[in-house]
Formats: sequence, C-alpha cells, structure tokens
Amino acid sequence: MTKPSFDHIFMNLATELAARSHCVRAHVGAVLTKDTRIISIGYNGPPAGTHNCDEEWPDTGCQRDSKGSCSLALHAEENAILYAAKNGAKIEGSTLYTTLSPCIACARLILSSGIRTVYFKYSYAAYKGLDSDEGVDFLRKFGVEVILLES
Repeated sequence: MTKPSFDHIFMNLATELAARSHCVRAHVGAVLTKDTRIISIGYNGPPAGTHNCDEEWPDTGCQRDSKGSCSLALHAEENAILYAAKNGAKIEGSTLYTTLSPCIACARLILSSGIRTVYFKYSYAAYKGLDSDEGVDFLRKFGVEVILLES
C-alpha cells in the first residue's frame, strides 16, 4: 500500500474544507501548515458571526464589488492566516494549501505573512476568466514557491 504524501493529504483536507463554504458562487478551502503539522484552516465566506450568504441570499449570493467579487466575504487564505494570527501561531516559513490559486490581494497577504510555499489545485485566472494568475506571478516574483498540485 502506497502512503499518500502530506501534500496530497493537506490538499484533500483543503478540498473537504471548501465544502463548508456558505458562498453561493465559489467554494474554496485552505490549510496552513508548518513542519507537516496543521496550524490553521480556512474556507471562504463572511466574517464569523455575521451571516451566511447561502441562507440569506440563496439565489444570488451577496452583492458584488466593482470587480465582480463578493463584497462581504473573506477568502479561504485570509481566513486561515487571520485565524493563525489571532491564536498566536507563527506563520513565518509555513506552507499554504489552497484549492484556488491566490488572487493578488491574498498574494500580498501571503507574502507579508512570511509564507514560504503555496500549493494550489485550480487556477484563479481560469475561474475568473483572466489572462494570467497575477497572484501566482506576484508571489513567484518575490521568491515564494508556488506549485500546481495535480491529483
């Protein structure tokens, strides 16, 4: 029997976490790890204790911002990083697994947090119909290793 790699275990967990999302349009999960240990998890949705889009606006989801994104939601990466910081976890040098490659805003947060490596399953650019994955390009430009993890 072949044992799954930690990379695949963490990406599978991120995929499972995505199913927890209350977003009507997208389900994204993230796992933040260090030295093969989970330090935080997250999925996309509004701040805890506010509302659930799939319950409040089941047909349309929340209002869109000027770029067509959710106006009320935190991205999965943001939730994982914020929860880790809130609980005093050391993020510097960690690895992030996310089901969707980071947008540019999340990429800035990832870089500023000191995350060293990002694995992703699907392209944000393909999802949004963009020409390039600007978040991935940004991270690579500044030395963060970004890897497409295929099943």
